[in-house]
Amino acid sequence: MNPVFEEYCRRRLEEIEAAGLPRQLRHWGTGTTRVIQFQGRELLNFASNDYLGLSVDPRVRSQLQVLPAESAGATSSRLITGNHSMYELLENGIACFKRTEAVLVFTSGYAAALGTIPALVEKGDFIVMDKLCHACLLDGARLSGALIRVYPHNNLKRCGELLQRCRAQGGRQARVLLLTESIFSMDGDLAPLDELVALKRKYQAWLMVDEAHATGVLGKNGRGGAEHFNVENEVDITLGTLSKALGCVGGFICGSHLLKKLLINRARSLLYSTGLPSVVCRAATAAVGVLQNDPAPRERLWKNIQRLANLLKQPVQVPIVPIIIGDERRCMEQAERLFQAGIMTPAVRYPTVARGKARLRISLTAAHTEEDITRLADCLRELATSAG
Repeated sequence: MNPVFEEYCRRRLEEIEAAGLPRQLRHWGTGTTRVIQFQGRELLNFASNDYLGLSVDPRVRSQLQVLPAESAGATSSRLITGNHSMYELLENGIACFKRTEAVLVFTSGYAAALGTIPALVEKGDFIVMDKLCHACLLDGARLSGALIRVYPHNNLKRCGELLQRCRAQGGRQARVLLLTESIFSMDGDLAPLDELVALKRKYQAWLMVDEAHATGVLGKNGRGGAEHFNVENEVDITLGTLSKALGCVGGFICGSHLLKKLLINRARSLLYSTGLPSVVCRAATAAVGVLQNDPAPRERLWKNIQRLANLLKQPVQVPIVPIIIGDERRCMEQAERLFQAGIMTPAVRYPTVARGKARLRISLTAAHTEEDITRLADCLRELATSAG
């Protein structure tokens, strides 16, 4: 053991503890999208991103068996021997569903962001992004070396000013990338994609939209925020994930054939990562098929969203419902009270959200029952009454 190194780790941990921000891994038992086990207790699970319950859908789970001729892993990167036939089926399936020219699958949504953004812009270019964009977009932007400008959340006036400034500073040849999520993962609200498209056009920027939490949720056919706002043909790069409404694992980029070819040559998180096992791609392909052909899971999800909105007497736009507490320690206490009442709802604190903006983050799914939603609403009302 290096005593200097150990002392550094101890000191940093003490600072985290003093700030009331310690984190630890819990060992969860078996469970489903709706119910999860912890230390022999059964809890209602309102922490899952499995919005449609497809991770436990028999049509998806039936694909999770390694065939005799398969290995358990891809064994190499996609650019060597890890690009098995199931990748083509999966990418074609997503492209058909998303109505896009081409799709490239990565090992995660995070990897897709980290590989794509630096492949498109670099030092001398510009990135304009919403303040509440997910960490993967911010990290990808930082890796690119481009000049980053951040506008206050959904502040279109400031976004336009920054785009105008970047365009003026860089001239007509400058590359300007506009980044946003469609559903913001911690606030449960929407980006006005139609208005962002108008700004993109005005200032000749490229628009990249993170549809991680919107795919399978928003739009008449579940294609996401771009479908919801009727701007699918105006989005240059779409980021998605297989690990939320599709219930599997992995990420993907939708766009043109040329974009896909460029990323195959320049996206470092694709070039230098072992691919996904064929069994994972097969399950994800099945999930895409369910999403395309069976509206029932989405219908159940939206019934639950409306049910909670009615019970809480407040608008609920998407499956993500933040209950803002503010103080980090009090938020942890509220989460513990829910835990003791048999409900798992995470306490989200700095640095995931700003200091003083700690919140309980509720995630609704198609797997929850009417009784589950009622029980959650009752517990939230009790917390609010005691806090008042």
